[in-house]
Amino acid sequence: MARPNSCDIFCAVVDNYGDIGVCWRLARQMANEQGLQVRMWVDDLRSFGKLCPELDVTLEVQTCRGVEVRHWCKTFTVVEPADLVIGAFACEVPKSYVEAMASRHPKSVWLNLEYLSAEDWVEGCHQLPSPHPSLPLSKYFFFPGFTDKTGGLLLERGLLVRRDAFQSDASAQAEYWQCLSLPPRVAGELRVSLFGYENEAMEALLSAWEYGSQLVTCLLPEGRALPQVAAHFGVTSGKAGDVWQRGNLRVHVLPFVEQEQYDLLLWACDINFVRGEDSCVRAQWAGRPFIWHIYPQHDGVHLEKLEALRQLYTAGLPDEAALAVQNMWLSWNGGQGVATAWQDFIAQRVCLARHGVGWSQRLSKNSLALNLLDFSRRTE
Repeated sequence: MARPNSCDIFCAVVDNYGDIGVCWRLARQMANEQGLQVRMWVDDLRSFGKLCPELDVTLEVQTCRGVEVRHWCKTFTVVEPADLVIGAFACEVPKSYVEAMASRHPKSVWLNLEYLSAEDWVEGCHQLPSPHPSLPLSKYFFFPGFTDKTGGLLLERGLLVRRDAFQSDASAQAEYWQCLSLPPRVAGELRVSLFGYENEAMEALLSAWEYGSQLVTCLLPEGRALPQVAAHFGVTSGKAGDVWQRGNLRVHVLPFVEQEQYDLLLWACDINFVRGEDSCVRAQWAGRPFIWHIYPQHDGVHLEKLEALRQLYTAGLPDEAALAVQNMWLSWNGGQGVATAWQDFIAQRVCLARHGVGWSQRLSKNSLALNLLDFSRRTE
C-alpha cells in the first residue's frame, strides 16, 4: 500500500489527561513532521483545552497547530474515512464510520493504539489482526513499548538535541527558573518535580525532605497530589503560586502547563516523580533519574507492569544502583520505607543520571510515529 496521506485519531478521555496527552502528541507529530492530513476526534474538549490553551471548546470543528480537531459527539455524522485510522486505547470507533471504512477502496488501515507496557507478552501481541465479525475489515493491535519488537515510543524530531542544549546552558536554565518565580539555586540544593496520584507514602517522603540535611525545592504541578502536600503544611487547600517552606523543604505550586512547558520542567529538575504513561515517557526523554507512580489497580496487576519496566530500565546498572531504583519505586507504589529508599536513591544520583542519558539514546532509535506509518504501508 502507498504511504497514507490522511489520518483519523479517535480519543475518548477516560483518565485525567493521559489519553488525550498521548493522542495530541501523536496527532501533531503525524501532521507537522510527517505531513499527513490529521483529524483528531475528541469527546471531551474541556479536558483537551488544558493541554491546548488556544482551543475553543464551543466549536465542533477547528484547526489547532496543524491538526483538525473535531468534537466527537454521541450523534456521529458520517465522513469519508482516512487512509490510516487509529482508535486510541480500545475506544469504540463509531459503527457508521467502521462501515464506511469497510466499503472504502482501498480500505482504511485500522489500528488500535494500546496502552504502554514493558511486559514480555506485548511483543507477541504487537501487530496481531482482529477480523471484524461481519465486515471485510481487520483491526490491528499496535503496542508502544521499549524494545525493537514493539511499536516504540513517541519522540518528536530533534527533541533530544533540544534537551541537551538546554541542560548544558546555565543561562537558559536560570532564565527558566526566573520565569517560574524561583530564586537562583544555592549550593547543594536539589530540585525535584512531583507529579503523582494520591499516595500513602507522601507524608513520609515530605518529612524526609523537611528533616533531611539537603535543601529540597519541590516543584508541584496542580493536580491530585496537591491536597496531600497542602495538608503536610497544615493548609486546607492549595493553588498555583503558593509557596510553602518548613525545615529543608520548600514547595512551589505550579499551574497546569501545556506539554512543551512540562518537558522543560523535567529537563531542568534533578529528580522527577512522574505518573501514568505520558509523563513517564517524557521523564525518560529528559534523561534524569525518575520515580514512576504507576496507576494503581485493586488487583495489584500494576505492580507487575512496574517491575517489568524496572527490569528493563536497570539492566546493566551496578547492583547497588539497580537495587536503589527497585526499592524507591516499590516504596513509592504502596511499599514501606520510603525515607530510607530515598536516601539510597539519592546516593546513586550521579550514576542514574549518566544511565538515563544512555537509556534515552537507546530508546530513541524506535519511533512510534514512524513505525505506525511503516506498518500502514505494509498492510493491505
